[in-house]
Amino acid sequence: MSRSDETRTDRAEPDVLLRGRGLGRAFRQRGSGLFERARTTTALDDADIDVREGTAVGIIGESGSGKSTLVRILLGLDAPTTGTVEFDGRPVDARADARSLHWLRRATGIVFQDPYASLDPRMNVGRIVGEPLWALGIAGDRRARVREVLVDVGLEAEMATRYPHEFSGGQRQRIALARALVHRPRLLVGDEPLSALDVTVRAQILEVLRGLRAAQDLTLLMVSHDIGVVQNLCDEVIVMKDGRIVEEGPTEKVLLAPQVAYTRRLLASIPVIDPPR
Repeated sequence: MSRSDETRTDRAEPDVLLRGRGLGRAFRQRGSGLFERARTTTALDDADIDVREGTAVGIIGESGSGKSTLVRILLGLDAPTTGTVEFDGRPVDARADARSLHWLRRATGIVFQDPYASLDPRMNVGRIVGEPLWALGIAGDRRARVREVLVDVGLEAEMATRYPHEFSGGQRQRIALARALVHRPRLLVGDEPLSALDVTVRAQILEVLRGLRAAQDLTLLMVSHDIGVVQNLCDEVIVMKDGRIVEEGPTEKVLLAPQVAYTRRLLASIPVIDPPR
């Protein structure tokens, strides 16, 4: 997890898999009028984060709090304006060419929010799931690995010949999860992976994630608006507001006894059904 400025060190601890220090991201926007000056918007401000190997870390906060920006920078999908990222002690340079980051793509997998938009409708499931194997040049029986990972996420191996439109939303998200896991990454990242699913399907995918984490010793980094998902899946939680990390710690401690007023307001905003009188 994150550390305060007073405890920063020059090298990562042995058990820290993903580390960010002083991460900031500013976007320069042009003025809308002829005489209006350009202005700078800060999406992320001086964020420190440590994700220890084998743990599950949740990131929560309202829309626009900087959660997705932080994750993109940690995965090398965007370059920070300030700060540094290391994966297993190796620097991550998002400004480098794509091929030089193949080692990072090999070690990480990501599942996005919308299972409808993240799958190419022109490709069958086998090609979709196996795409990382071909793109990263991973040797071995790729088709056998695709069939294996489909079974791991609760689908049938024979489904590899079918197309995305033939599946329900929950099944499509399982396909997306299989694609993120097919190359056996060390870190699995979910950017609101359950928010587009109904409650029943969400619970099923949550159970799949729990099982995969235990079976494959995965490290998880989960962005979610759903506090219940974080509470049930994550060991530690980070709370973000206006691009800054405002609170962090063990999930039970942060969610049951928050120390920051914003966290208390965030938790108080969760809808609760009053018991019958």
